[in-house]
Amino acid sequence: MPRISAKNQVTIPVAALEEVGLHAGEQVTVEAAGDGELRVRRAALTFKDAFGVLTGAYPPGYLDQLDAEDEQR
Repeated sequence: MPRISAKNQVTIPVAALEEVGLHAGEQVTVEAAGDGELRVRRAALTFKDAFGVLTGAYPPGYLDQLDAEDEQR
């Protein structure tokens, strides 16, 4: 049974990770789900994550604007 460590870390069983298709090194988000539950999800890929390596290719704030428009859809 996993426990919360003194550093607030939890080891997630491999079988649970495999069942949902998560792998070591992936970025995740953790949200409170109520009643003592947490929800762990694969982090959403943003335009900044995907295209941010192209520094200078886009005007300042453009990728943030695309992310905001994507959230509205």
